[in-house]
Amino acid sequence: MIKTRRRESSRARLRPPGIAAPLPFAALALQQVTLPAAYCTQVRLIRHYAHFDHDKMGGMTDSPVAGLRVLYSFPHTLGTPGIATTAVNQVRSLIRLGAELTVVCTATATRVDDARVVETMRFLGRRLPHRALGVQNTYRYHDLYVARWLERHSDSADVVHAWPRSCVRTLRVAQRVGVAGVREVPSPHTESAFAEAERAAREVGISLPREHSHFPSPTVLATEVAEYAVARALMVPSEYARSTFADRGIPKERIFVHGYGVDLDVFPDPGRRPSRDSVTVAFVGRGEPNKGLHIALNAWARSTARRNGRFLICGRILPAYREFLRDRLADPTVHEMGFVRDVGSVLREADALVLPSYTEGSALVTYEAQASGCIPLVSSACGAPTTHLAEGLVHEVGDESALAEHLDLIATDSRLRARLSEACRASRPQLSWDASAKRLAQAYLSLVEANTGSSRRAFSE
Repeated sequence: MIKTRRRESSRARLRPPGIAAPLPFAALALQQVTLPAAYCTQVRLIRHYAHFDHDKMGGMTDSPVAGLRVLYSFPHTLGTPGIATTAVNQVRSLIRLGAELTVVCTATATRVDDARVVETMRFLGRRLPHRALGVQNTYRYHDLYVARWLERHSDSADVVHAWPRSCVRTLRVAQRVGVAGVREVPSPHTESAFAEAERAAREVGISLPREHSHFPSPTVLATEVAEYAVARALMVPSEYARSTFADRGIPKERIFVHGYGVDLDVFPDPGRRPSRDSVTVAFVGRGEPNKGLHIALNAWARSTARRNGRFLICGRILPAYREFLRDRLADPTVHEMGFVRDVGSVLREADALVLPSYTEGSALVTYEAQASGCIPLVSSACGAPTTHLAEGLVHEVGDESALAEHLDLIATDSRLRARLSEACRASRPQLSWDASAKRLAQAYLSLVEANTGSSRRAFSE
């Protein structure tokens, strides 16, 4: 049961025990953070704070991480689509394992039970969007706030888990006070991601829009490289992502592969799939060059699967890329569905997911497909939890011919199709967020042991 301290009046400030008083905005100027003049006043941060009720915690009291104190820093709204979904699932699963979490985020869009939650962008009871202060100012403020808290309460955290673009100060403080500081790495090394996205765009003759997440930016690259350098460990979601750091000289002992997961309630087991003569293939993701939609459509055009099959595209396509794909999109077997809210229904209908990405950390849709019995036909850069010929079929980046052969196999070999689909369903327990959290927690334990010399038992397999 969470007990939440509320404001007693409109002028009262929320000051939970153990959390440093918030900084007035004027003080941020001393930290090279420029804010709109309207906010450089006596406005103070109002925060929501939940106390642990240790006797009623829902976590596992006999878990190896029971009582492990984790300061979790996320510079976005927790629980919104995208990386915030990954973050909230990590938080909830760690809590279920028995860890004690203090979550510092800019705001929350969902309830998180049994955790301390601090919102750094909620003022006078209302959430302030990043754009109001400027995205970079928001990141700096969030990082500064978490770093100041850690400086004053270093004995209240065993591990600091920080997300990108807002953690250089925090991780430096963690290093100085002897707390294990880890950096979440949802994508491959930024230099690699920029290069691969630019290569994919160049191959189809278009330029990436400036707002694209992998648009080459020297400033972003410098920031992320600085974060990589100061972190005690990098938490990467796949072997592919790990390789992009190892190739750039990061010692292997600093890289931990924890993987991501899928909500098995949202993507339930569909049961054994009926045998049928035709196949349905789905592409789920943004229509942009680095997702390899052009590779998928070219392979489809060459494949025997096209004769009586369907190719579904779930996701919006960049206008310039759409022009390049115009002829392929006109194929009567190709069906554009636009943005799809219920991805699970598509994956339960489709026989295979095709995702020939040039660069991914670990595409969540591959977990969702596999949990749905939908066979992943993916590139080696997808970071998918898929072993070739075990749960799916894997091709090298840009290998259109290999993907066409894999489509042929799925279309013509019904026994192989059934075996791979059943193997996907059998892998469901390993795909859960709780399974991912165990791997993450095991990494925490090894780092804490290295810091303190004390050891805890490992998770059983």
